[in-house]
Amino acid sequence: MKKIFLLLLPLLVACSSHTTTQNNTATFTDDYGRTVAVPTAPQRVVSLSPAVTEIIFALGADSILVGRTDFCLYPPAAASIPSIGGISNLGIENILAQQPDLVISGSMIPRKATDQMEALGVPMVCVIEKPHFEALYDNIRTIGHLVGREQEADSLIALLQQRMKLEINTQETQNQSNNLPSVYYVVGFGAGGNFTAGGNTFINDIISLAGGRNIAADIEGWSYSLEALMDADPDFIIVRREDSAAFCSSKPYNKLSAVKNGNVIGIVSGTLDLQVPRNIDAVIYLRNRFNQ
Repeated sequence: MKKIFLLLLPLLVACSSHTTTQNNTATFTDDYGRTVAVPTAPQRVVSLSPAVTEIIFALGADSILVGRTDFCLYPPAAASIPSIGGISNLGIENILAQQPDLVISGSMIPRKATDQMEALGVPMVCVIEKPHFEALYDNIRTIGHLVGREQEADSLIALLQQRMKLEINTQETQNQSNNLPSVYYVVGFGAGGNFTAGGNTFINDIISLAGGRNIAADIEGWSYSLEALMDADPDFIIVRREDSAAFCSSKPYNKLSAVKNGNVIGIVSGTLDLQVPRNIDAVIYLRNRFNQ
């Protein structure tokens, strides 16, 4: 069974960033604590993260995007950007072929690749996904700064915050915590083990904001026992849409009440497992499903 938990493991890391501007470059400290001299107005950007690519498009900066990975599939227009290949097996030559003046990576890029890019003189900064929902706004602001779209970033953040304020009554959700439906999010399942999002993840925050109670909120990391899942027998199961049928038909998951009652929610990839503006859509969608 295909697993996506490896894409999520680095979420536990969170660092701050800052810049010091001089001439046409700025000294930027990224989320891994690396200090990099970056251009203040980059014209050729390669994104090595689906989340970074999605945010760049949301900021209207896609005209300077000259490269992306095979996994950068949203929005659909991203398909028109040349792909440099995978993530874990990063093709340095493919990146260099795009002649970037800035490379922005995410949580999955190995340090070896980062060191290689640095040795080749190509500025590369890491913007990772972080444990809490509110960090989405910080990442949007950081990427907006890196690509010279600060005003657009502020506008996007204000829009997302307004949607949350208008459509989600967070305080009411918190006050009704004793009556919340129990929820389990499937990251991986089957013979290879069971994996979910623990309490120290932004996914846990999304479930809470949507009015659910994550049954794995008391764990850190991603591994979860099958016995604990079956004993908890949650009211709702959230799983990637493409994995929904396999999960529901597999033993012993088909014995769960959520499966029997039709409360397995197949969610579009990227809306919940990436830290992107579509997280707001995930909160609203899940809230509506929990309240049906």
